[in-house]
Amino acid sequence: MGHTALTCCAVLTIGLSSALAAAGEKLEFNRDIRPILSDRCFACHGPDDTKQEAGLQLHQAGRATRELDSGTRAIVPGKPDESEMLARITSTDPDVVMPPPHLGKPITPKEAEILRRWIEEGAEYQGHWAFARVERPEVPEVTAAGWCRGPIDQFVLARMERAGLTPNPEADRATLARRLALDLTGLPPTPADVDAFLADSSADAYERYVDTLLASPHFGERMAVEWLDAARYADSNGFQADSSRSNWPWRDWVIRAFNDNMPFDQFTVKQLAGDLLPGATRDDIVATGFNRNHRLNGEGGLIAEEWLVETIIDRVETTGQTWLGLTVGCCRCHDHKYDPITQKEFYSLYAFFNSIDEKGILAENRGGGNSDPVIRLPDEKQEAEVARLRRVVDEAATALAAEETNVDSLADAWAESIRPLLGQPATAWEPLEPLEIRSTGGATFERLEDGSWIVRGADPPGDTYEIEAQLPEGTFGGVRIEVIPDPSFAGNGGYARSGNGNVVVTKAEVEIEKPDGSIAPVELAQAVADYAQDKYFPEQVLEGAKGKGWALNGHNPDVAPRVPRRLAVMTSRRLDVDENSRVVFRIRQESFDQHTIGRFRIAYSPADPTILAIDGVDLPAEVRQAAAAEAAGRSKDERAALVKHYRKKVDVSIRRAREAQDAAQKSL
Repeated sequence: MGHTALTCCAVLTIGLSSALAAAGEKLEFNRDIRPILSDRCFACHGPDDTKQEAGLQLHQAGRATRELDSGTRAIVPGKPDESEMLARITSTDPDVVMPPPHLGKPITPKEAEILRRWIEEGAEYQGHWAFARVERPEVPEVTAAGWCRGPIDQFVLARMERAGLTPNPEADRATLARRLALDLTGLPPTPADVDAFLADSSADAYERYVDTLLASPHFGERMAVEWLDAARYADSNGFQADSSRSNWPWRDWVIRAFNDNMPFDQFTVKQLAGDLLPGATRDDIVATGFNRNHRLNGEGGLIAEEWLVETIIDRVETTGQTWLGLTVGCCRCHDHKYDPITQKEFYSLYAFFNSIDEKGILAENRGGGNSDPVIRLPDEKQEAEVARLRRVVDEAATALAAEETNVDSLADAWAESIRPLLGQPATAWEPLEPLEIRSTGGATFERLEDGSWIVRGADPPGDTYEIEAQLPEGTFGGVRIEVIPDPSFAGNGGYARSGNGNVVVTKAEVEIEKPDGSIAPVELAQAVADYAQDKYFPEQVLEGAKGKGWALNGHNPDVAPRVPRRLAVMTSRRLDVDENSRVVFRIRQESFDQHTIGRFRIAYSPADPTILAIDGVDLPAEVRQAAAAEAAGRSKDERAALVKHYRKKVDVSIRRAREAQDAAQKSL
């Protein structure tokens, strides 16, 4: 297919040359002559020194016009009759004519005439167009000068006049609006834009409409299309299964660069080496995605070194085509036939890219995506959240550091405050007789002789119980619920009236209503239980997350015998309670349907919550010993045990700061 395309290109070029010759325009070597010589002559008389015949090379003026061993010259500028090349290509002698007849590629009479005319005109050679200095041409004279509105029109009209053509009438404004929009944005104009353009009678209406299109974000999209093609951008890997990749941030960077009118030198540097700029930004690094548009290979059994070579060559070829305007790929195997690039130069550039070890190979466990290395690109909302989380982590670390500075003295003060309580009896919980129990789901409550309450009536999928009780004057440290199985419940004596017999407490909340009627939410610092189902721990009732909470394995008596189970929640510090105060204990059961408590008892504790356990006042033996000792007389081990317990169980600010830091770090 490649040879066919080249042949078609040569035929079209030669056809154009004939047309230009007929029009009387001066011939150009690159446009009119090189295609003929390359197709018919360069195989034996081209740039490849190893295949040179008769000492003749026709690709450069000095070599084509020098005297040959035969005493003749292939090309004598201005003198076609003295040019041996013309004599050879027009000869009828099969032993003399060039190219040799056995090649089957003779010079046609039209081509011979083009070569003759070119020699008559001086046989001027041209270097590669990419290295030719851009010169401002003279503006041609035209007959219908009144039609032209600028020098570009004169070039267009001059060419038309040589071909005997005249311009079409000017397009109407609606057509012009459509052409402009398609040309500048790639999209048809909106009806509103067309109407606005048609209604604009100002002298600069056209310019104003163009400015509107240039300001459109679609302008960058339209301008980027050709660049993305040149850079071989794609949304898939281009090999084997052709799975998806994510290089679209680079695509969007190119679009923004056009919309922001980025200077071309910056556009170039950022794409080729943006990561090497001093203080390179994330966008500078994204810009280098130009070098990551190559194919990616995830096939099994590939040879890493082979694919490394293919990837480097892809980068060399793309860089040459996109930035140099040169088709350097041919030099992978030989010196170039058209472009002035040698195989040695190709591999010099190859050596530059060979400093990169990225091979374009997908990880074994990655069927799509990108090859390493990759960078993560959070959006604006994610960046804001990342910044917030970093602040939380830093603030928590600062708070922890401040608390840790004073932890020894704080632990001593706490030990001093609890020393009188260490001799209290084992139980510190007292029964609490509810004044009222409410159900948000419409259930009712009946008091039994043992002081427990059983739930009757409505049995909604989920429910919240609000238990309100009078508190004695004094102090308050926590509240406890005892969940009791009953023979009448589901599962042959479970904890819930229906379902599978299990219960899940989603969240526990406590409020204290003061004598003046004001309500103060109580900060709960700890939740403990005498038993918990795996993955459903008591601490979860402080968070209140759906699908979580404290559960009892009530559906599985073989694992956990159905005996009364207790859950207690404690305050962060012991609270003072005024006379005629009330407590409201709210039990939310919202995690699963038909997992609501069927029978329970309530108790409260006036004890210091820092030493309160599910059954009473409790401290580890080593902590009790350390707290009982005077501060000045504590041993090193006693002080370490005291401080450790204080950090973990007592000081809410330290615990909360650490929890906040851990949670933020996890989210980050």
